[in-house]
Amino acid sequence: MTLTTISGDTPAPFAFGCMQFGGRASEADSRAMFDACRAAGIGHFDTAYVYTDGQSEQMLGRFAAAERDNLFIATKAKFDGGASRANIRASLDESRSRLNMEVIDLYYMHRWDGDTPLEETFETLAALQSDGHIRHIGVSNYAAWQVMKAQAVAARFGTRIDVIQPMYNLVKRQAEVEILPMCASEGILPVPYSPLGGGLLTGKYTGGGAGRLTEDARYASRYGRPEMHQAATALADVAKELGTDPATLAVAWVAANPANPVPILSARNADQLAPSLAAMRYPLDDALYARLSALSPAPPPATDRLEEA
Repeated sequence: MTLTTISGDTPAPFAFGCMQFGGRASEADSRAMFDACRAAGIGHFDTAYVYTDGQSEQMLGRFAAAERDNLFIATKAKFDGGASRANIRASLDESRSRLNMEVIDLYYMHRWDGDTPLEETFETLAALQSDGHIRHIGVSNYAAWQVMKAQAVAARFGTRIDVIQPMYNLVKRQAEVEILPMCASEGILPVPYSPLGGGLLTGKYTGGGAGRLTEDARYASRYGRPEMHQAATALADVAKELGTDPATLAVAWVAANPANPVPILSARNADQLAPSLAAMRYPLDDALYARLSALSPAPPPATDRLEEA
């Protein structure tokens, strides 16, 4: 699946996540990161209804206004309220207002809703697409079976899921089991978030640094396993040996997966973002990819028949 802007440009195969805009990142820092992304060639920007109480969408809308048609803008439906027709339409209307955009390039369901019929969800999305309010449909945090079940329903309304946004990084590799192979097989573009593992893979925590893993209980739990920290330390050692930054290697490793994912970069300020942007041009060959992959265990296949993997 190849994404294009309204003007027909193909964005660089990296995206920037605006979750920090208006939260940990001030407006000045947010603008500086947006400008750094544009200077590096990134044109794909990702936000969500729920991020920073709407400030993320509002800031991105202001920053993007001058070159809207040359950018690819993604947002996600309201996290709470499910995937009902009313919730989708209400949250999209609010997101379009905040972004000050008539058309959203990519609109995600933020999470699976097992209580709303898929027919209701995808009939609504198909209508919004037909009316020109959204260009592509995506899903976030869906399992592979959920994507394929939804895809079959979407086809009945003349549309399809083009993009999935899973979590994926060197210490969170579950997407390799079924999601990334599904994407390669079915022409669905993976746009993974958290390539730095909530900051773990930047190496800052090996020196006692602070960040989301020390400030947010969810991230502390998500990345709290000792083997994850061991992998982060090993990654920092490899980066030091190679004269580069651990974040550069972590992002480049995600981008090098055979499913051709589009990693979502993020940071609090432009200085913190720079090593991730450097990954866009880092020469990660097969040998180094294999070396980095060996720093953490690959998950077993879904059938768990290791001898056939």
